[in-house]
Amino acid sequence: MPRVIMHMDMDAFYASVEQRDNPSYRGKPVIVGSPPDKRGVVCAASYEARKSKVRSAMPSRTAGKLCPEGIFVRPRMDVYRAESARIMAILHEFTPLIEQVSVDEAYLDVSALVDENLELDAAIESARPFAVDIKKRIQEQCGLTASVGISSNKFLSKLASDFQKPDGLTVILDRDRVAFLRPLPVGTIHGVGPVTARGLEAMGLVTVGDLQDTESALGPVAGSFAGKLKERAFGIDDRPLDLSDERKSISAENTFSRDTDHRPQLRAALKEMALDVAETLSKHEVGALTVQVKVRYSDFTTLTRQLRLDDPVTSASEIYRVACFLLARHQLVTGPLRLLGIGLSTLVPPTQQQLRLPI
Repeated sequence: MPRVIMHMDMDAFYASVEQRDNPSYRGKPVIVGSPPDKRGVVCAASYEARKSKVRSAMPSRTAGKLCPEGIFVRPRMDVYRAESARIMAILHEFTPLIEQVSVDEAYLDVSALVDENLELDAAIESARPFAVDIKKRIQEQCGLTASVGISSNKFLSKLASDFQKPDGLTVILDRDRVAFLRPLPVGTIHGVGPVTARGLEAMGLVTVGDLQDTESALGPVAGSFAGKLKERAFGIDDRPLDLSDERKSISAENTFSRDTDHRPQLRAALKEMALDVAETLSKHEVGALTVQVKVRYSDFTTLTRQLRLDDPVTSASEIYRVACFLLARHQLVTGPLRLLGIGLSTLVPPTQQQLRLPI
């Protein structure tokens, strides 16, 4: 049976919900997040705001300078989650094989919806009407637009959904994948961050086509990702969809009203966050084998450090102790912090064994 993967991505989801619910916002630059005179970041920006180079995760103060006419709206997470549930219910009308990546993004394996006797490219193309129907239902039932990509794997379908936003529908046939990728910048490939991209560009590898053609070893720049990077350059991706609905991670963050390196204040914030994530662990009846701390400094430099444990942590005191250990071990509080956070991952059934920290 040919493998046909679809990627659905809502268009400027949070901002589009706000524009739908408040007609006076339509056609105007809407920025979801903290107001520009407060500490905080942009959660989402409408396409009108993006024309002024406003992007998510940008400090709200910066967004206000770039887009002084921007309409800043406080996020309504309950509304977005409810809307997400409606959208995912629509997707489940087509297939149960769905990997929900976030509130506004999902992969669908639609292989079973196409004729199994078709050749791969014919099967990919035959999935187009299903994408049209999905987009139509989301528009009619939710009043929102979605962009959809269709191809033979997750990497290409995600790339396709980003290609003609907003309200796009792009199909990448298997025979066209190499040519489609050639002119794109190396940073297009998922897993190539700014540092890796600069390293590749320093080697003269600016486009994906350059990666396809190079005989040079990529290990010095890409490390263990070098092999996968070469595969991605040719549109090869054998990752299966993750169909589990289990929670993958838990986190809590605190953005301080004033940058601080005051130890009592930092410890108090850590304890509060440890209690928060421990309550979530208890609710889901899991423990965490990986604990991460996150710090952001006054210049917005952000660092994370994590520790994999032999036995899962479950209590607030254990989580707090590991977080303090990581901060001290890596000497992360070298100056005032803008943000401090705790993250838990590798969630497993809890045990009663005593926590052991590596020495």
